[in-house]
Amino acid sequence: MFNPLPVVMADYRRNRLLVGITLALIAIAVAIGVAVIAQERALRQGSARAADDFDLLVGAPGSPTQLVLTSVYLKLQSIPLVSGEVLDKTSRARGVRYAAPIAFGDNWQGHPIVGTITDFASRGGTLPPTEGTLFTRRGEAVIGARVPLALGAQIHPEHGDHHEADGDDDDDGDGDAAEHHHHEHALTYTVVGRLPERHNVWDSAILVPVEDVWAIHGLPSGHPAESPQLGPPWDAAQLPGVPAIAIKPDSVSAAYGLRGQFRTPQSTALFPAEVLNELYATLGNVRDLMALLAVATQVLVVIAVLMALLVGFLARARQFAVLRAIGASSRYVFAVIWLEVSVLVASGAAIGLALGYGASWLLMQWIAPRTGFSMPVSIGGEELLLATTLAGAGLVIALLPAWLALRRPIAEGLKA
Repeated sequence: MFNPLPVVMADYRRNRLLVGITLALIAIAVAIGVAVIAQERALRQGSARAADDFDLLVGAPGSPTQLVLTSVYLKLQSIPLVSGEVLDKTSRARGVRYAAPIAFGDNWQGHPIVGTITDFASRGGTLPPTEGTLFTRRGEAVIGARVPLALGAQIHPEHGDHHEADGDDDDDGDGDAAEHHHHEHALTYTVVGRLPERHNVWDSAILVPVEDVWAIHGLPSGHPAESPQLGPPWDAAQLPGVPAIAIKPDSVSAAYGLRGQFRTPQSTALFPAEVLNELYATLGNVRDLMALLAVATQVLVVIAVLMALLVGFLARARQFAVLRAIGASSRYVFAVIWLEVSVLVASGAAIGLALGYGASWLLMQWIAPRTGFSMPVSIGGEELLLATTLAGAGLVIALLPAWLALRRPIAEGLKA
């Protein structure tokens, strides 16, 4: 049997428009499904990785989702404060490696200033600064990897969300007071260290002693007046409330015990993974719906492509009849027609796989700055199954036009 590829390639060149439209339809159908699945998985993995530093969260009774969004992803909203008494109890509880208050309210040029303790800044000593040191006294700050400041720089906290001034802002209150302002007795922070990149929103945060955040807002520091002490042990009688407490337990069993211990009328305790699982379930339902729509689109595209190819092959019935009349075997003609359809469908599926990955990557570049964490885009088994299933269906579908072409008598084909 002769090689059918030269005839196949000649047909492709002769029918460039049909070939181009067919490839585009199949590629777009596959790309939609691939992009939906890959992006949903990237969002899930990225958000889960961003929560790795928060084993257990304690906050005031309220919305668990809002507590996680505010504490883990720094989507700052006004949330109820958990009392200083709870903070003191968590710092003294058995099985706690550290209990770090997380206090918000100020920022510098859009970078949130978060009051906490050194144990949280270093994640219990597992995250040493890449430059400088951790804060050891009031007025010092440790910055995330993406904060555009050098060691030794001085900054003034601002209140609000919109910032146009730089680190040398005047303290006379110039600018749009409705958008942002310096505190009346603002403290100047000196940058003493920079943390390694974590690929999440905390890379843009500025960490300072929580005592400074309390002092700026006219609250007691949890220590005797004029005391230079930072962090626990606290004086419970002088301990203000905080939006959240990040607890690092000694073990998994300790984590579950602490969660039960601090689920009281005065406080709530949760694993961020619990809240994320609920969000993933909702997100998964949306993903399943979109994937179903993508599959339906693929079925419609395959039907449309099949109809177009059948019309095309029927219009070229004389060509195949001539091949058979000059001595080409039925197998040869069958191979020509089957290859034409199979290669088109398989090529469209491969192009769609690449397009879907590219679309998901571009979408990640747009979403990541808005979510604050990176999303690892990759092609997984689901996407490969989607593309290979369509390509395999193409191999089967290609049998139909080849079979129809051979059923037609040669004489009838020559008269076409």
